[in-house]
Amino acid sequence: MADDVTFHDPDPSVAELLASRPYLDMDPLCGLMLDGVALNDIADKVGTPCWVLSGDTLRARMHRMRQAMQDAGLNASIYYAVKANDHLAVLSLLREEGFGADIVSGGELARALKAGIPAHHIVFSGVGKSDAELEQAIGLGIGQINVESAEELEIISSITSKLGKQATITLRVNPDVDARTHAKITTGLAANKFGIPYDDAAALYAHAASLPGIRAAGFSTHIGSQILSVAPYRAAYARIADLVRTVRAAGQTVDVVDCGGGLGISYRNEPEGQPEALAGAIRAELGGLDVRLAIEPGRWPVGPSGLLLSTVILNKSRGDEAPFLVLDAAMNDLLRPSMYDAWHGLVPLSPHDATLAAIPTHVVGPVCESGDTFARDRQLPPMQRGARLAILDTGAYGAVMSSTYNSRPLAAEVLVDKGTWHVIRPRQPQDALWQDERVPSHLAGTA
Repeated sequence: MADDVTFHDPDPSVAELLASRPYLDMDPLCGLMLDGVALNDIADKVGTPCWVLSGDTLRARMHRMRQAMQDAGLNASIYYAVKANDHLAVLSLLREEGFGADIVSGGELARALKAGIPAHHIVFSGVGKSDAELEQAIGLGIGQINVESAEELEIISSITSKLGKQATITLRVNPDVDARTHAKITTGLAANKFGIPYDDAAALYAHAASLPGIRAAGFSTHIGSQILSVAPYRAAYARIADLVRTVRAAGQTVDVVDCGGGLGISYRNEPEGQPEALAGAIRAELGGLDVRLAIEPGRWPVGPSGLLLSTVILNKSRGDEAPFLVLDAAMNDLLRPSMYDAWHGLVPLSPHDATLAAIPTHVVGPVCESGDTFARDRQLPPMQRGARLAILDTGAYGAVMSSTYNSRPLAAEVLVDKGTWHVIRPRQPQDALWQDERVPSHLAGTA
């Protein structure tokens, strides 16, 4: 799944990319369509770069996740991982469908509450929760705090005593299992900063149960992101199941196992993770424990739901070398290729361009960094200045990781839902880039 990896099979063609994404199709007159809405129409009115998200696709994928758990006979609560895409429209849509939220900051807590998600349907994860964030969460009666360390446990107990409250907690256990994913998004190895060492968890759980203001409910784990095989899940859940049996044998009560998230999607042509297989892994390892289960999906539901529209600024020819296709989107918009060497499908919006013979092309942005590269030697039609391109599968860790590097305003965002589209964030005005900056009076100019 990385652009610097040498793949041994050809890149999927435009037709193959579309065939595996039923929410996209190429209309012979209107061009690339998302849920029956012409993306060229959105680009004409909103401009590019522009994020576009399918509400119908997001809704359908979350429903499939829920159905998979139900079909496996699992009593599983679903908390959407807000970090994947935290837009209020996304959170409001999921609140309407009855899903909770998995948060990792006070800002995400505020967003979830703003979207109408009740505090008791919110789970607070994260390795470095501040005292202020914990006080707010505990004061609101948040549903569950996933505790990452012995030190954090003591802090929470002191806060509950000060507030006269009780906090429901799980211990996030690091099972030391290799998720077989990118090194920057694996979280379940002993070398990672996340969670409590497995060998320390039983003793710390007994200690948690003795602390004032603490209701020790169970255990949680999360081993990484973009996981395509259930084998790492089964290995991690088997260790958690053993831990549950151990602490119960010592007289402790365990009511909850939070299974985390991380199910992967198909960016290129790899088989995506299957919710049904995940449910099977959970049932096989945890199904007989008589606990309430939870999962925290993020990338899987929202990643394929989004794309980034861009326009070709110029096609920079280089003789016999592959040309540079310079887009108006950049690494400040979509960071994943620069940060993770991530592979994203590229599809022309024009039905004419989509049928042209493909040639090796380097696709880059205008930012002054060599890392501002979306693809190298990608097989694409020879697109010219003004042509439009969709960068696929950017609904997760796309807009939410954007910045204004090089003083580039944040791109517009659009939601396509139930046959219509809505601007859910206008393009950031240029003067908004400095509206919160203050210049000392002795440096201020006269303009």
